[in-house]
Amino acid sequence: MKRIFFVDDSGPPFGHMLLAFGGYLGGFDGNFLWNRIGAEYGMHVPVWSLRLLPALSGALCVPLAYQILVELHYSHCAAFGAALLILFENSLITQARLMLLESVLIFFILLAIVSYLKFYNLQKCSPFTAGWWFWLLLTGVACSCAVGVKYMGLFTYLLLLTIAGVHSWGLIGDQTLSNVSLLCHLLARALALVVIPAAMYLSFFYIHLTLLYRSGPHDQIMSSAFQASLEGGLARITQGQPLEVAYGSQVTLRNVLGKPMPCWLHSHKNTYPIRYENGRGSSHQQQVTCYPFKDVNNWWIVKDPGMQQLVVSNPPRPVRHGQIVQLVHGITTRYLNTHDVAAPLSPHSQEISCYIDYNISMPAQNLWRVEIVNRESDTDVWKTILSEVRFVHVNTSAVLKLSGASLPEWGYRQLEIIGEKLSKGYHQSMLWNVEEHRYGKSQEQKEREVELHSPTQADISKNLSFMARFTELQWKILTLKNEDTEHKYSSSPLDWITMDTNIAYWLHPVSGAQIHLIGNVLTWASATVATLVYVCLSLWYLLRRRRKICDIPEDGWWLWVSAGGLCLGGWLVNYLPFFMMEKTLFLYHYLPALTFQILLIPVVLQHLNDHLCRSQLPENTFSALVVAWFSSIYLVYRTLRPLTYGEPALAAAELRALRWKDSWDILIRKH
Repeated sequence: MKRIFFVDDSGPPFGHMLLAFGGYLGGFDGNFLWNRIGAEYGMHVPVWSLRLLPALSGALCVPLAYQILVELHYSHCAAFGAALLILFENSLITQARLMLLESVLIFFILLAIVSYLKFYNLQKCSPFTAGWWFWLLLTGVACSCAVGVKYMGLFTYLLLLTIAGVHSWGLIGDQTLSNVSLLCHLLARALALVVIPAAMYLSFFYIHLTLLYRSGPHDQIMSSAFQASLEGGLARITQGQPLEVAYGSQVTLRNVLGKPMPCWLHSHKNTYPIRYENGRGSSHQQQVTCYPFKDVNNWWIVKDPGMQQLVVSNPPRPVRHGQIVQLVHGITTRYLNTHDVAAPLSPHSQEISCYIDYNISMPAQNLWRVEIVNRESDTDVWKTILSEVRFVHVNTSAVLKLSGASLPEWGYRQLEIIGEKLSKGYHQSMLWNVEEHRYGKSQEQKEREVELHSPTQADISKNLSFMARFTELQWKILTLKNEDTEHKYSSSPLDWITMDTNIAYWLHPVSGAQIHLIGNVLTWASATVATLVYVCLSLWYLLRRRRKICDIPEDGWWLWVSAGGLCLGGWLVNYLPFFMMEKTLFLYHYLPALTFQILLIPVVLQHLNDHLCRSQLPENTFSALVVAWFSSIYLVYRTLRPLTYGEPALAAAELRALRWKDSWDILIRKH
């Protein structure tokens, strides 16, 4: 709402844009800190409009579930059962009632499934009609929206692409289609399911970067060039800097990696200890580190080795790729140096220092070759912010690198800088870019120190292209990790199937009323049983069919395979990837997979009723059991309702009664 740039590791910005749009409709001005779950809202926060879209999405999931079963050619009774199961699922209700994105994600996933099924059913009778095009295009749009809300939507998108690929392979083998007609079919699917989703995905980021043009607290994880493209922050500092780095330029050098934290090449008057704690000796030269804060000791002067002056000539002589420079520390005027001495924490690499002449047999080795990694030609000029540069030591071929290790107390816990020997490739820890830059004018040291403390002056624009900003932001989102690897309510994928965990979202400070993410226990257990039944029955049918024994008609078999493949496949692709993820996981990550698993329940029930209940008595008995089972699901929903809606407030004894599992964290006040 305040147009401040942010990065969210949960996925692309489309979901947040939708929530912001709801806030905009309600007149929200953005003046609220979303820094604590359960914080009390002020009167100026239009909670109803911020919650409107998740609530609407959650409500629409009910008819979408019904429609999916209908399009799969199951009975309206089975479809109605799927809708009821979604309607009485406490976990889905909880997520839909709050300002959370899972209900929006599930809505777009189900919309994509419905759209593709409708398109596929129309394919058989009326291809290339208006309805055929509408549902095909809506499939691609819904898929892109699902991925745009959270990256978990990518799993269902890949599932649909796989299904569409199988169907397209069938079209290729259809001899009734001419080559032109077949080509049109394939191009239509490529346009709707690949090109349009990709274009929409880019458009989400384009709108995001266009609207959020102001500097914010997440800037520091982005590159200097990205930060400079935002209003305020680094852009305010770097506005008006010279573009081309010349001999005599005064620069700050930021490490491109930005991990474990953004930092700048730094030195100070302190020297390395003569001996380290492990007994190894050092050069006792001036320390060089990487410092994670702005400081005057981050300034360096780019010097021509063949000249003594430390100012920019008129006209300036720009530094080009492959040229040799010396880097002089601005405050201490000592030269960046390395030699055959082991680094303090990385003994297989060289120590980096600023050279002090102790009149011993250790001459200065302070020549560095500038290699512009992202150059377009070998004559490129070293540019402020835009150029990513590698400094290669002329004498030893060591590369200036951030090791990432924190120095002991004698190094003020700053990050270690090393000379990496025999380095291959261009790892980001070896790359540096000029962030702040001015043309030096003062030859005298005292005047130069005053100059280093003053702001920069000249004028140049450093705006990045959209694709450059998109690529960087996309990479940051994919590689960004939360510092907290453990959380009170974090869980593993194995905990989800049996719902051995919950999440406490809100607790009333007085009455003790509370909201938890807890699912309908009977529905979750039934979904697991339905999955096992489907797998076992499918294996049995396959073995029997291998022996040329068909227990069910061919139409019933393909109905069973297609419906189960979609529902079971949806559960697998939305569940199994979490076993390979290193991020902190929570119960709500399982909800898309659970939704597919719930849709499998009526598929299995109708199959049992149609093919295993051979006479009237078993059929009536089975129907009575299903009614009793649905009644039990409703009873469980009603029992857990106070933890889903946060009302009414329950007494301590009633809360203890709802702790059906010892692993559930139900909040009970001690009086």
